[in-house]
Amino acid sequence: MSGRTESQNIGYRVSATFDLDARFPGQVFRNDVGESLFCEFDAVLTPDFWPALSAMARWHDDDHVDLLVLPDGDELTECTAVSLPVEASEDDYWASIGFEPDGDALGSIAIAAKVVAVTGRSGKWGCWGERDPEIAVFRGFPSDAARDEWRDRFGPFLETRGALRSYLPPTFAGRIVPDEYAASLTSNYGAVG
Repeated sequence: MSGRTESQNIGYRVSATFDLDARFPGQVFRNDVGESLFCEFDAVLTPDFWPALSAMARWHDDDHVDLLVLPDGDELTECTAVSLPVEASEDDYWASIGFEPDGDALGSIAIAAKVVAVTGRSGKWGCWGERDPEIAVFRGFPSDAARDEWRDRFGPFLETRGALRSYLPPTFAGRIVPDEYAASLTSNYGAVG
């Protein structure tokens, strides 16, 4: 966990990649960094996911992965930013995001975070996730082959249409994604495949 000054520095770096005020289905990325892949939000906040984040950082010669928790409703009371070297282990990642301030599991990033933004100092890749609607989006794959390999190795990941069919319906009343939401998500994140 980072101190207040380092959290502000991480926030500044992350804001170069993301529009920190945006939310799904709106466009959260400031620049077009390629095609999108989606996964379930909770997957990003597990120790098993660290190798996927580290791999994205390494592609772009980033030596650290920065994770920022954005305020959205009830805010965490502790520091809300983490910066880990790409050489960190899954245990190191979990120690940072699973840390329970004052022994309170509900205060950990893994439990309390509602919106997270993850990127490296290059700003050429990113992961944005929201607990409501329970999805995370990734961009910044250096090539189609790298994206496909990453998806196969760390998945499951779905393109926009797949996310609209699989990940999103349970988060809406009647298990039906509203047409306006689907159209906006598709417009912002592509309908490849």
